[in-house]
Amino acid sequence: QVQLVESGGGLVQAGGSLRLSCAASGRTLRNPAMAWFRQAPGKERQFIATINRSGTMTYYADTVKGRFTISKDNPGNTVYLQMNSLKPEDTAVYYCAAGDYSSWPPNLNSYDYWGQGTQVTVSS
Repeated sequence: QVQLVESGGGLVQAGGSLRLSCAASGRTLRNPAMAWFRQAPGKERQFIATINRSGTMTYYADTVKGRFTISKDNPGNTVYLQMNSLKPEDTAVYYCAAGDYSSWPPNLNSYDYWGQGTQVTVSS
């Protein structure tokens, strides 16, 4: 099993920034990708960004390109999501996910492990 723990959520004004962290522990995946998703009330879970083990490949949803940046630390056990120019529509619970992938960008069904989520609220 892989355990994922998110942190860094909170309340921020529109135009502000937040940095989310996701710490991974447990089983080592063979070819891992880690990703961020979000889910707003009454809406489906939405893909945000993903990154491979070495950090050399990333992929973003169009809705966050240019505003959000996914990165990871050198050992690769912590993934970050830097969120800039936040908008009220970015308000959601943000989830970290991990899984093995076979092609890039990973199929959305590649993510087998999920964190509990962290709330991000952007006020107007």
